[in-house]
Amino acid sequence: MGWLRAAVLGANDGTISVASLIVGVAAAGAPQGGILLTGMAGLVAGAMSMAAGEYVSVQSQADTEGADIEKERRELEIQPERELEELTSIYMSRGLDEHLARLVAEKLMLTDAIGAHTRDELGITEALRARPIQAALASAISFVAGAIVPIAAALLAPSAWVAEVSSATALVTLVVLGGTAAYAGGASIARGAMRVAFWGALAMGLTAGVGRLFGATL
Repeated sequence: MGWLRAAVLGANDGTISVASLIVGVAAAGAPQGGILLTGMAGLVAGAMSMAAGEYVSVQSQADTEGADIEKERRELEIQPERELEELTSIYMSRGLDEHLARLVAEKLMLTDAIGAHTRDELGITEALRARPIQAALASAISFVAGAIVPIAAALLAPSAWVAEVSSATALVTLVVLGGTAAYAGGASIARGAMRVAFWGALAMGLTAGVGRLFGATL
């Protein structure tokens, strides 16, 4: 489910980051064309940054998993009896009696030794294996999906109301994203939605303040 985590984080980050940029630039008094250009630049830069960061992070996890599996492969070649005992102990700890646990371990050692040790000793399964490219793509695509919301709002809003419309649209989006993520994780929907919306509102409020400050100075 690593890709789902990356997708949720990417969508939240896309909405908050780009909405904050748009609100800050709008508060500084920039024309609508400049606001849209800023939003598009934030979308491209943010998507690439998210993809690169997620790829590096998940690739590090994949490298660790690969090293652990290779170490396990060497141990199976050098000391198979010890590895058989380890597998037997694992199955005994899960409730099998010693005789049955050893029979299962022996059978798996004959058919798929590295697969059994990878899954049952290291805890690495095919469904949970680190997939850097998948995570990077999911992160970038979800960032773009989240960023499109404030950009579309800025494009369609009256020029005098860009900041307000973009802020309101972004907050609604964040409430939906936060609630959905909380629901998927079995947590409180209201708490998850409000938590994400709070931080989004804080980010947009701060950038609006900075925009007004610099806009007045300039």
